[in-house]
Amino acid sequence: MKRQLLSALLIFIFSLPVFGQIEKAPPRAEGEGPWSQLIIRGVTLINGNGAPPTGPVDIVVENNRIKAIEVVGYPGVEIDSEDRPELNPGGKELDATGMYLLPGFVDVHGHIGGTAQETPAEYVFKLWMGHGITTVRDPSAGNGLGWVLEHKKKSAANEITAPRIEAYTAFGQGSKETISTPEQARKWVRENAQKGADGIKFFGAAPEIMEAALEENKKLGLGSAAHHAQMAVAKWNVLHSARAGLTTVEHWYGLPEALFTDRTVQHYPSGYNYNNEQDRFGEAGKLWEQAAPPHSEKWNEVMNELLDLGFTLSPTFNIYEASRDLMRARTAEWHREYTLPSLWEFYQPSKISHGSYWHYWGTEEEVAWKNNYRLWMTFVNEYKNRGGRVTAGSDSGFIFQLYGFAYIRELELLREAGFHPLEVIMAATLNGAEALGMADEIGSVEVGKLADFVIVEENPLANLKVLYGTGAIKLTGDNEITRVGGVKYTIKDGIIYDAKQLLEDVAQMVEKSKQEKNYEIRQPGMKD
Repeated sequence: MKRQLLSALLIFIFSLPVFGQIEKAPPRAEGEGPWSQLIIRGVTLINGNGAPPTGPVDIVVENNRIKAIEVVGYPGVEIDSEDRPELNPGGKELDATGMYLLPGFVDVHGHIGGTAQETPAEYVFKLWMGHGITTVRDPSAGNGLGWVLEHKKKSAANEITAPRIEAYTAFGQGSKETISTPEQARKWVRENAQKGADGIKFFGAAPEIMEAALEENKKLGLGSAAHHAQMAVAKWNVLHSARAGLTTVEHWYGLPEALFTDRTVQHYPSGYNYNNEQDRFGEAGKLWEQAAPPHSEKWNEVMNELLDLGFTLSPTFNIYEASRDLMRARTAEWHREYTLPSLWEFYQPSKISHGSYWHYWGTEEEVAWKNNYRLWMTFVNEYKNRGGRVTAGSDSGFIFQLYGFAYIRELELLREAGFHPLEVIMAATLNGAEALGMADEIGSVEVGKLADFVIVEENPLANLKVLYGTGAIKLTGDNEITRVGGVKYTIKDGIIYDAKQLLEDVAQMVEKSKQEKNYEIRQPGMKD
């Protein structure tokens, strides 16, 4: 039975469409710099550590490290040029007067495309960078660990236009045999570390296998994340993983199961089949209602233990938003210009493509998922309020969620869950850096840290929509409709990227593909 369970899980893991090597990213042809010195002038700073905005400030970067952050005036008062940091010969000034600067965003759940979607690495990377995402954790290393590590190295050297990458291999990936004993699990974990992986993405396994793998991984100092798949969660939920050393849970699978009080498995109808994804996701939308209610004894017991363990929640609210409002997700305004035809085809209703579970998705399913979100968000917000770490991740490339755009939607959904805008930014920056063990280098704008920044002309705390590549709609005083916002500059390792040009490059890729295929994006089932 144990072998059958592990075999089923490995079949599930390796059937995910993200697996399969995609086209490599081309050499970098974008970005200015780096310079021996970069001074960003007159910006309003949103630090990422929860502090309120302050400005105007000049930020001095030398050799990709923040050297100084100097307040140079007062809002609405002309800045005295005599009181500003001096530019060295060969340095670069960037006038950001009136703009807002944030730390580079961290996406803790980013798949770098897949063969089923035909999404090349350049397309994915530019969508991310065009939205200010400068660091990504790739959970599952879906294009193969070697491929991901190659791109990680090139990104670190800025040989390609890409966020810095953390590679988390799917547990068991590359094993020639089913891992069926604790010693095999420990051996695989050691080999994974020797290959250069930064951590492991778990989907679940028999308890003794999970315990051995997590303990060995923790001993080696590597990171860990988990999507507790239903195939194994009855015997091993989030609490079991956290006790054994897991550091991050993705989505929420395994958390409601830890909150059960009157059952040990979710209420599966008699006709349920896990391989039927409408069954799988339709019933998942009813799961939180089967758990202990908010603020109950069991609810507090589980939350307290996770808090004591220093556990991190990475909810990825956005990836399931189509479940509660399918029409909204599939008619998002950016699909027409930025979604590749191959990706659009992958999103369409299908009994084969992962995450395309729209066999007959209706009002009842959406109402159930709305209730699911209400309870899920209540837990996440309270966890944050009580000192727990919550991060921002996107899991894009599935379920009508597009790279970059979906990450900004995740920020909006954290706001919906009850986060203050400053808490949203902290989840997207410092919390993500802490979860990846990188807070000494990135995640906030502090002297000594790397020069990873997002610069936008509008105030994102007033309206997170200004971070979308398509911007936000705004009427002028003359009643003229305009678009404002969109990230203006993404700065990674002191190199300045024109974020809007990166997105224009993506739009051109999409247009070229449409012309080659004589393709027009249409809603499913609509006639010519």
